[in-house]
Amino acid sequence: MTSLASSGRRSSTDDNDDEHDASKTAIAAYQAREEEIERRKMEVRERVESQLNRAEEETRRLAQVWEELEVLTDPMRKEVAIVRKKIDLANRDLKSLGNICQKKEKEYKEAMEVFQEKNNEKSQLTTTLVELVNQSEKLRMRKLEEVSKIVNSNT
Repeated sequence: MTSLASSGRRSSTDDNDDEHDASKTAIAAYQAREEEIERRKMEVRERVESQLNRAEEETRRLAQVWEELEVLTDPMRKEVAIVRKKIDLANRDLKSLGNICQKKEKEYKEAMEVFQEKNNEKSQLTTTLVELVNQSEKLRMRKLEEVSKIVNSNT
């Protein structure tokens, strides 16, 4: 009878170990995803900064061209218009990338909140499971004692 109780405890421990391993695996997977998100966020940020630098460089060039234009006559207006269009395109790209970056950060925060909620839920369920297992073992021990008393009294 005691071997049954101890084997029940061992299987409970094995289940806890399996649950613990599953938790570790889930955490590792989450951390890997978090690192991937961070890496992608940094890549987007670097691209945005690169385009910002290019836009600033284009702005400087435009200022130089503008100074040269003041010296020259009308034939250079087409080239200035082309440069201005390029700057406008770069600015639009920058705005788009900035919006994408903000959206990704918001998604990351939402995913983190959901993860925390699920982790809390898991912890609560684990606590409930431990309580139920303990109650079950106590009930089984009482029943075992009752059966033992019955057997002893009949002998």
